[in-house]
Amino acid sequence: MFLLALAMVVTLTSLWEWRMRSLALLPGDLSPSAAAWVVQRRRVDAEDAKVVIIGDSRILYDTDLGRFQALTGLRPIQLALQGTNCLPFLENLAADDHFKGLVIVGITDTSYFRERIGLFEAALKFARFESPSDRIGYWLDYGLSQYLGFLEPEYRLSVLVKRLDPDLRPGVKGPYDDVWKISTMGEDRQTAIWSRIETDPRLRDHARAVWNGFKGDKVSDAVIASTLGRTRTAVLAIRAHGGDVIFVRPPSAPELRVNEDQRLSRARGWDALLAAAQVRGVHADDVPETRGLIFPEFSHLSRACAPVFTDAYVRRLTGLTPRLQLRKDAPPPLGPRDCVPAGAASAEVTTQR
Repeated sequence: MFLLALAMVVTLTSLWEWRMRSLALLPGDLSPSAAAWVVQRRRVDAEDAKVVIIGDSRILYDTDLGRFQALTGLRPIQLALQGTNCLPFLENLAADDHFKGLVIVGITDTSYFRERIGLFEAALKFARFESPSDRIGYWLDYGLSQYLGFLEPEYRLSVLVKRLDPDLRPGVKGPYDDVWKISTMGEDRQTAIWSRIETDPRLRDHARAVWNGFKGDKVSDAVIASTLGRTRTAVLAIRAHGGDVIFVRPPSAPELRVNEDQRLSRARGWDALLAAAQVRGVHADDVPETRGLIFPEFSHLSRACAPVFTDAYVRRLTGLTPRLQLRKDAPPPLGPRDCVPAGAASAEVTTQR
């Protein structure tokens, strides 16, 4: 009976793994988690961290760490978190006297200028204390994920069954209103948009629907004033112990940008932020190389276009701060032609105009 039970478990597990791999859930794709973030956060204290990236999902998905390293010789520590306001994380680095490097702050205006932290608030708590069971759980998940694709939490059987009914209670948000899997994460938290978001119309349309055009109320003057003041204080603290800060505003598709600008104009947000904190920055609107890039679900760049944006903003940063130098053997610049196929501007993709 034991052998029969073992055979059934192995057979059913193998079938489930085969099915998940057929859905592009592959080994080596780590689940985004506070525990994975803390592993990288510890490197800031354990190493002489030259460059750290913080922010939300756009700078996380749209930054190719390999391209960054090829251009500058430095591989940043990636601390950006999806669905999360990075201002408290900037303050976390400001309170760390050990850190003397450059902080690249990638912002989505309506995410940065808000009061709540968001999806990964627990990451800061993990940074202060992580229980032995949390650490063991992460390393078990990390080790098994190198060989098994079915560990993806968004594709657990219980989650898939729940999503069979998109309207469990009329008038109440249900499973269809949740953010489903949209990214993959590898070593060093190198993250990119999931390939099926680019190829599966159902998943792409779902992601677009969940964003709901980034509609919402206008950002209040009080929130703006608070954000500017906190940012200025954090920047001064980082500079006081030998570090520096620079900002990056990644691009977004027109379908979202129109609402983002209505909620917080560039003058009230980005321009005011740089002036108040006395920092420099790179805004996608000012970088011609970012025009014409592909946004499958409106908010993040395609896997092929992320290195193009990385190339563009890193080259701009090397002209704004002496902490980043372009290598003499750096590869030639990239442009939209390197990631946008002929005839790609169709109903299936959206490009920045």
